[in-house]
Amino acid sequence: MRLQGALYPWRFRIVLLLLALMVGAIGWRIVDLQVVDQDFLQGQGDARSLRHIPIPAHRGLITDRNGEPLAVSTPVTTLWGNPRELQAVRERWAELARAIGQEPEALSERLQQQAGREFTYLVRGLTPEQGQQVLELKIPGVYAQEEFRRFYPAGEVAAHVVGFTDIDDRGREGMELAYDEWLAGVPGKRQVIKDRRGRLIKDVQVTQNAKPGKALALSIDLRLQYLAHSELRSVVQEFGAKAASLVMIDVKTGEILAMANQPTYNPNNRRNLQPAAMRNRAMIDVFEPGSTIKPFSIAAALGTGKYKPESVVDTSPGSMRIGRYTIRDVSRGGLLTLTGILMKSSNVGVSKIALDIGAEPVYSVLQQAGFGQDTGLGFPGERVGNLPNHRRWHDAETASLAYGYGLSVTAVQLAHAYALLGNDGVNVPLSLLRLDQPQKGVQVIDRHISSTVLQMLRAVVEEDGGGGARARVPGYHVGGKSGTAKKITGTGGYTEDAYRSFFAGVAPLANPRIAAVVVVDEPSKGGYYGGLVAAPVFGKVMARALRLMNVTPDNLPQVKTVQAAAGKGGRI
Repeated sequence: MRLQGALYPWRFRIVLLLLALMVGAIGWRIVDLQVVDQDFLQGQGDARSLRHIPIPAHRGLITDRNGEPLAVSTPVTTLWGNPRELQAVRERWAELARAIGQEPEALSERLQQQAGREFTYLVRGLTPEQGQQVLELKIPGVYAQEEFRRFYPAGEVAAHVVGFTDIDDRGREGMELAYDEWLAGVPGKRQVIKDRRGRLIKDVQVTQNAKPGKALALSIDLRLQYLAHSELRSVVQEFGAKAASLVMIDVKTGEILAMANQPTYNPNNRRNLQPAAMRNRAMIDVFEPGSTIKPFSIAAALGTGKYKPESVVDTSPGSMRIGRYTIRDVSRGGLLTLTGILMKSSNVGVSKIALDIGAEPVYSVLQQAGFGQDTGLGFPGERVGNLPNHRRWHDAETASLAYGYGLSVTAVQLAHAYALLGNDGVNVPLSLLRLDQPQKGVQVIDRHISSTVLQMLRAVVEEDGGGGARARVPGYHVGGKSGTAKKITGTGGYTEDAYRSFFAGVAPLANPRIAAVVVVDEPSKGGYYGGLVAAPVFGKVMARALRLMNVTPDNLPQVKTVQAAAGKGGRI
């Protein structure tokens, strides 16, 4: 019989040709990969063994206006482990736990739960020396990586302004959060070779250098910050207050020189941190400013031209009724000039003025002074308060606005407004950063009016009968106004026994340099009036601040000259 294949010899040849083509294609691919296109196999090999390890970037330095460090980055060692490898050396877990300062039972439980994983943090933030001591134990599966940790030299003194970073060195509060992108550097890359278990075989090269973050110079003067912090702590303890805030502003530049709050916290140790202590109350807490608003109501009255400094208002009998509301003064009233109204802090007097000129002039001055508006600082969580603008103003709303009720402000806004008075009525934007060039301001209150109001505020502090005598500063003329306001309850009414005490002022009046505001929340013993509680804090801080800044005194006593009689021969 003849074979079937012999009947179709061309089929056999086709199969041989196909096999030859396949062998040729495979041979060419081998030559191509080994000789022509070597990058492919090399890339596949690198993908299985070559790794890139991030190089941490140094976070930018934060300093005060004089270059004193407020936040610095220090190198630390983080230890991590490979739980799979560590399973083989269980007998050394207790030794590892003691070395990293952890309970052996807790570490053992964690490693058993993560037995199938290849990465877990053992401990973070060790000093390089501590990390090296652990590595010298040569426990298989324990590795180290370099990181940076933030340290705050000023501690609790500047905590609310500077803020802090989390364990991954990202800003979480304060200026650390507001300028996180500016401060954070760009991590670098290091190329290494690892085996299939992730163990380092060879450090090849640095492929990208780490770029450190940019430095940040704040407007805060650490010397003044320490003063504010110390005095606030004292007043809280002395009067049993719930909290307190102090803000100091450079009148000419708008730079915030100090911003302190009580209670505060230590950003270097946040284990027992209470959320309430983290509040930057000077920028977050809003309140009705009470009598500290009256100078602006007087400025509005002067601006209408209907009133002069010597204009007299009858405040008798020390109270007045508007609808179902009764407005009362602490004093019994009488005939008072505009200066007298501020000195006596007459609610009746300023209410009568406001009802005479209308609410619009008062609202306009307060609005131009920055109340109810964003300060432009960009601080996380900052509140703008509330300045009501009614379509139709009722008499009660007009009167309450004039003596500081019915609106809400922050301590920073109030200090900014007083800085405006001290700067000849020019509104200069606020800044928490040190300025190399002065900012351009806007004239919002007539220069003559602001000067006149400042002299009225001088009488409040320096003349007998004023409510700000405890804010006097030896050697300097000071203008300011105290205030006391009941706190609002959760239902919208006012408490009977909880107050806020204020004092706001400017110094020295010959050439104003600093505006400051003190707010004391709920003083519970020894009194609660602003002139008693807050004014002394203002006086103590302002006295030392003016001397530290080498501000020329403008209220020194006159030196009497005595001419001695000439003796015989014309000699003295």
